[in-house]
Amino acid sequence: MSKDYLTPNEVARMLMVSPITVRQWASKGLLDATTTAGGHRRFTREAVQQFAQERGIRLPRKADGMVRRLLVVDDDRQLNRFLVELLHAWSRRMAQDIEVDSAYDGFEAGTKVHTFDPDAVLLDLMMPGVDGFEVCRQLKSDARTSHIRVVAMTGYYSPDRVQKILAAGADRFIRKPFSNDEVIDACGLAVSSRPESSAQKAAREVCHG
Repeated sequence: MSKDYLTPNEVARMLMVSPITVRQWASKGLLDATTTAGGHRRFTREAVQQFAQERGIRLPRKADGMVRRLLVVDDDRQLNRFLVELLHAWSRRMAQDIEVDSAYDGFEAGTKVHTFDPDAVLLDLMMPGVDGFEVCRQLKSDARTSHIRVVAMTGYYSPDRVQKILAAGADRFIRKPFSNDEVIDACGLAVSSRPESSAQKAAREVCHG
C-alpha cells in the first residue's frame, strides 16, 4: 500500500483514540476506509483529515516543526497583500506547500487563528482597536495557541516597543522597512534552502574540492 494510506493504529494515534474506536467508526461508515486483499483496513490521509475537521478534532502538528501555514496581520492593506504574495512566491519557487491567509486588524486575527490554525503569524504592532501587543499576549497565554511562532513588525521602532513585544512572547522582531529575506527568515522559512546558482555550486565545489 502507498505511504499515503494509514493503518488503524496510525489513525488512532492521530486522533488520540484507541484502534478499536477507529475500527468501529469504519464499520459504521463514519470514517471512509479501504480494505486490502488480505482484509486489512487502510485509511487515506484526506479521509482522516476530513473526519477530524467535521468533528472539530485538532490533528497534532508534524514532528518536523516546519511552518506550513502563515497568517499575515496588518491594517496596511497594500503591505498586507505584498507580504501574502511574497510568501506565495517563495512557496512556488521553493516547491514548498505553504498556505497563507491575511487579517486586517487584531479582532479578525483572533478569529482566523482558530479557523485557519497557522504555524506562524506575521504581526503588525500598531493597529487600531486590538493592537499587536494584545494579540501576541492572547496567543502566548493560551495553551492552544502558545506554539504559534509570532513575528512582530513595526515601522514605529523604539527599544521600549521591542522589549514590550518580546516580553509578551514574540519569537522574532523585524523593523520596517525590511528586506524580503528578513521576512522569510523570521517566519522560519529557510533562506539558505534556495536552489544554488551555477556560480554558487562551482564555488562550493572548489572550496570542498
